[in-house]
Amino acid sequence: MVTEREQEGRKGYAVGFEGLIEFLKALLPRNEVIGSALRDELTMYPDLALRELIANAVIHQDFTISGSGPMVEVFEDRGEITNTGVPLGDIDRLLDQAPRSRNEALAAFMRRIGVCEERGSGVDKVVFESELYQLPPPRWETSGSAARAILFAHKDFKDMDTADRLHAYYLHACLRYVSKHTGNPLFFWHDLRCDYCAKLAIWLARYEDFDDEQD
Repeated sequence: MVTEREQEGRKGYAVGFEGLIEFLKALLPRNEVIGSALRDELTMYPDLALRELIANAVIHQDFTISGSGPMVEVFEDRGEITNTGVPLGDIDRLLDQAPRSRNEALAAFMRRIGVCEERGSGVDKVVFESELYQLPPPRWETSGSAARAILFAHKDFKDMDTADRLHAYYLHACLRYVSKHTGNPLFFWHDLRCDYCAKLAIWLARYEDFDDEQD
């Protein structure tokens, strides 16, 4: 309810995009990770996920809606990126969606300056990076004539509720499917993000057993 800091963008997309990313990274808390020999610092959210979501908000905004524009909000437990215009596809099927832009000329320009790829892989990267950082699953939602993408700060697996765990399973299964890696539902054991995925696999097995008992 209390705004600590507000920054209004006054530059064009080409010259202002990198500055916006650096501004956000300076605001976000950082976690210290100890490797085999050196200490390293990581931002709360993956840089690639932030870049993709903000670029999407800029490219897919609906310019026919006046009085509003892309907005990035940073809260204690999450970051929200909002833009005008509802998604062009099913909001539950954004992962691996075929590339489609509301503003083709703007999308082509942003690709030429290296901000986006125009390959429809932005959501895939956001989901993958969130798993890699062991964050709760990102969410997309609509509110009136606007769309919102939400990245959540780290939360211990035991503190994630059932809805978060099922959504994480759904997104991970989608990633596996589009990568042509299908198989046993407990494929989490064998994935790169083994600790996070192993916990999810154990919980899923128990959840399914409980669900069968309820039926």
